[in-house]
Amino acid sequence: MTFDWLKRWMPTGLQGRAALILLLPVVTLQLVISVSFVQRHFEGVTRQMTRSVLLELRYVVEAVEEAGRPAEAARRAQRLGGPLELDTVLGAPPPVQGSRRPWDLSGRQVEAVLGAGLPGLTAVELWPRRDVAVWIETRHGPLRITFDRRRVSASNPHQLIVLIVVLGGLLTLVAYLFLRNQLRPITRLAAAAAAYGKGRIVPYRPAGAAEVRAAGSAFLDMRSRIERQSQARTLMLSGISHDLRTPLTRMRLGLSMLPEEEAAPLADDVEEMQRLLDGFLDFARGDAADRVERIDVCGLVRRVVEDARRAGQAVTLIEAPDVAQEMELRPVALRRALENLMGNALRYGDRAEVTLQVTPRSLRVMVEDDGPGIPAERREEAMRPFTRLDPARNQDRGSGVGLGLAIVADIARTHGGTLRLDDSARLGGLMAELVIAR
Repeated sequence: MTFDWLKRWMPTGLQGRAALILLLPVVTLQLVISVSFVQRHFEGVTRQMTRSVLLELRYVVEAVEEAGRPAEAARRAQRLGGPLELDTVLGAPPPVQGSRRPWDLSGRQVEAVLGAGLPGLTAVELWPRRDVAVWIETRHGPLRITFDRRRVSASNPHQLIVLIVVLGGLLTLVAYLFLRNQLRPITRLAAAAAAYGKGRIVPYRPAGAAEVRAAGSAFLDMRSRIERQSQARTLMLSGISHDLRTPLTRMRLGLSMLPEEEAAPLADDVEEMQRLLDGFLDFARGDAADRVERIDVCGLVRRVVEDARRAGQAVTLIEAPDVAQEMELRPVALRRALENLMGNALRYGDRAEVTLQVTPRSLRVMVEDDGPGIPAERREEAMRPFTRLDPARNQDRGSGVGLGLAIVADIARTHGGTLRLDDSARLGGLMAELVIAR
């Protein structure tokens, strides 16, 4: 698009854009009025006032021209200049060129009118003096005539512009204060929605305009429905867990009474069923029963890595901040995500390395392994539930139900983050990066 470059300079926030919507029409209106009306009006007034003075200047110049000698011409000029409030000096040398401020637009009109009406005009001086001095060439020599600048320019011509700017700024400020009160409920709604997306529930009460209150009420209804469904799912899973574990326990007891050679294959099937049940329940449970707490992320990651090392797993913490980094997270869910990533890395590789990076905007936990990795075109598929990429991964290290990465991705989403898969530059296998917004 032609105006894509302009988007980089546009405010991104709602209040900034609202301020721009307020200021842009006001400033444009002031510029149009100042240029097309005010300035033209004062230029017309200046020309009219200058023509009145021009008649007096012509009268003095004609009297000087009719005089027979220079002394008589000087006396005539002084005699006529007094009643007309003109200061006349015959024989005053003119300057090389006239002077005027570049921004003196009314002075330009004075020069134009005098130049057109006085054929013998040689110079007009409007600055640095407060009056106007003109030099007119006569047959008795140069005649300098000085008069008050107010006779050819309107008094304080820019008062109207200043008044427009001041009133425009004041009204814009008042409008912005009212608009900010209207935008505040939208900001609060956005903050509540963003917090809920990260797994936190903050108090929120609909306020503002009718449309904003309707959106806020809809958000509260949606949040309540999701919470009720989450609680119902937790209760249902608790019942399923109890009901399914009981027959599995009876099956184990029954198998324990059989001869070992007959019970071994069935015992393996029972263990497989138990493992599948645990995986399904972990995925379905998610973090529904986990509360948001303010925890030290660095301490949590170090404890998870130390627990894995004590269990005999080849896991190494490569990088982590030395100081405590507190964030509001679900600690049980985050621990489950880290354990799944490390378990997935060690299932298909010989060792795993963990890197923790905390920035002002995000938390990044990277788990790398030296396994076969996952092809780039199948990484999105690998994070879907019940997906097993057996051809791409090593099955000799254990089997799974295809829920490890799906559980991590679901936990990342509940924290307002994401799970990214990439190649490990250090170990050559897979790098799983858990990113959570702060």
